Amino acid sequence: MYGKDRIYKKVELIGVSSNGIEAAIETAISRADTSLDKLSWFEVQNIRGHIGEDGGISEYQVVIKVAFELKE
Repeated sequence: MYGKDRIYKKVELIGVSSNGIEAAIETAISRADTSLDKLSWFEVQNIRGHIGEDGGISEYQVVIKVAFELKE
């Protein structure tokens, strides 16, 4: 696979989870995998979250870019 010419496209996604940053990333990638073929890598662009009324973190939001190989 590597060594031959190929083209990738990147799309921006926002994963959200109350279980942490890694879970938010995995949520976004898992969903992307159901609608995009040949996922290749991801880049974390931004991390933010929501603070609940109790002052604790209620959710994590991670902006990522996911790359996938275009069909020939």
